Amino acid sequence: MSRALNHLLIGGLIIMTMAVSTAATANDLELTIVNPKNLYDPSPNGYSTAVITPPGARVAYISGQGGQDSKGALSPDFAVQVRQAYANLRAALDGVGARPDQVAKLTVFVVDHDMSKLGVLTQSVKEMFGEKLPAQTLVPVPKLAIDPMLFEVEAVVVLE
Repeated sequence: MSRALNHLLIGGLIIMTMAVSTAATANDLELTIVNPKNLYDPSPNGYSTAVITPPGARVAYISGQGGQDSKGALSPDFAVQVRQAYANLRAALDGVGARPDQVAKLTVFVVDHDMSKLGVLTQSVKEMFGEKLPAQTLVPVPKLAIDPMLFEVEAVVVLE
């Protein structure tokens, strides 16, 4: 077989493979939570060590959601801002047609973080995600985009 014909056949096979429908069911797109037994169990603190996304899944990235209400107002209270930020995240998930159990990763930014804030953070995460806790990173920061902001959360979401 000529080299040109061989390349044409391989190229045709690649195109045919790419054209095959990959319709997935909801079960095919379920996230796999991984908390290895030889590591500290982070679930009591509201997150998982790792989350595996299924092959071929579409991914959405939700930008940082702060504690602003629908008019842009920010409470000076940290707990109020956290609750509002998670409500805003939920609205953003709804906007892309996703549920909390489709969130693979959160990154949270906390102004002037100290251990007293962990209880508020853990409670809010568990209220939103239940037992399907996403992977999560907390980043202490000196300030956020707007001076009165005390908290921000961003998410990586697997779409159906």
